Amino acid sequence: MTFHSGILALLLGSGLTTAMLASAATVGARIIRQWDIGSGSEQQLELERKTYLVSTVMGYCLGFQILSLFLFIYTADTLSPMFIGAMCAAGSLKVNGFGYPALLLKIGNCLLAGLWLIVNHTDNQAHDYPLIRIKYWGLLAITPLLFVETMVQTSYLLSLKPNIITSCCGMLFSTDSNTVVSELLALPLPVAQAIFFASASIAMASGLYVFLKTKGASFLFLASGLHGAVSIMALVSFISIYFYELPTHHCPFCILHQEYGYIGYVLYGLILAGAVSGMGAGVIDRFRAIASLHAVIPPMQRRLALISTVSMAGFVLIAGYELLFSNLKM
Repeated sequence: MTFHSGILALLLGSGLTTAMLASAATVGARIIRQWDIGSGSEQQLELERKTYLVSTVMGYCLGFQILSLFLFIYTADTLSPMFIGAMCAAGSLKVNGFGYPALLLKIGNCLLAGLWLIVNHTDNQAHDYPLIRIKYWGLLAITPLLFVETMVQTSYLLSLKPNIITSCCGMLFSTDSNTVVSELLALPLPVAQAIFFASASIAMASGLYVFLKTKGASFLFLASGLHGAVSIMALVSFISIYFYELPTHHCPFCILHQEYGYIGYVLYGLILAGAVSGMGAGVIDRFRAIASLHAVIPPMQRRLALISTVSMAGFVLIAGYELLFSNLKM
């Protein structure tokens, strides 16, 4: 199975990304120790040239990290016919003990990568690079997490053996599974819907407020991050059943299939965009007092807040349309 195109792409991409990040982290550690923007020394000029290179490399690496999340899910989904009992990525990820930990690590690192890219872009807009040490400390924190992810993902992919008996999504995402998911599914439908739409209303109102007033970004950080988690739980709890038109089918992966128009990728993309952009507006808010960023951050926050609000609204509109016009009536 190692020669599956998706597996090869993930192994090669993750290996190269980890190697480049390790190299960039080495340069970052040197910049943290020796950076002095007021110096005209040869050493400082060398560091300034290297920071351009490192930022470019990091942009491509972390950009691939975001794309690899969807590639990982797609690959796990396409592998499901090779395992007995698997209907989608839910069963493929359950084949060994590394599948779901790898997925959780990729989601967490995806969020961190998005936030780092926002901080890096903000820093590059100022003439004196006031966030240079902060962003490279962040790089040093992210690199070992990506290394762990690569190890777990590699262990998962290289341990896959065809014809292994695994669990189907109907068993994993059911009220009888004795997991956190079963507790989530046990929530009454009106309660789950009320939580989702209340969370969406608060998060979108917060995003609009930041867009109009360029204030309240710290609250948007919390609201968008929380709403991202609530959206995923709502997708499992009740939104998915309206796409499947089956009241007992709560799988968050089957929605990625062709028969549903691959709408799952759109939904997950909207959740990710809404969370990262909203949280990013909050992260850079703490740097508004820096003189060289005073005029840079407010318009950037407005753009991020707009992206976050539009993304969250897009998810709500798609989910709401299915709730209203699906053949399933609950």
